[in-house]
Amino acid sequence: MFSKKTEMIVGVFMIVGITALVYLSFSLGKIDLGGSGYIKVTAAFDSITGLRKGATIEIAGVQVGKVTNIGLEDDMAVVELSIDKGVPITDDSIASVRTNGVIGEKYVKITPGGSEDYVEDGGMLMDTESSISIEELISKYIFEKE
Repeated sequence: MFSKKTEMIVGVFMIVGITALVYLSFSLGKIDLGGSGYIKVTAAFDSITGLRKGATIEIAGVQVGKVTNIGLEDDMAVVELSIDKGVPITDDSIASVRTNGVIGEKYVKITPGGSEDYVEDGGMLMDTESSISIEELISKYIFEKE
């Protein structure tokens, strides 16, 4: 019913369409297949209450990366941070778990230090500030009043 030429044109059109769809999915989803644009840095916290994989990392309010993994090691929450290669992170920087607004999402804030040495790929941030739990603060306030 259809000629071979028509079938070839439809086949090529389908391949081009699927390729464009895959490309758009990756680019709009900001998925980095090679991971080449980021360095991996870890930080250990006493508590990361509410922090999720995929949370943003900010320096001075500018997004510079995202949380790629969260694990538990020796009763500490170990967070893997993927940070843009173009952003220098000094080895004395402080990583803090913060909240956007009163009940907003948790994110990691990095406060740069004054060192001249930088964290390398696979390195670790030693200075951290854990998440502040609103529930714990409220319960301390309530039970101290009695």
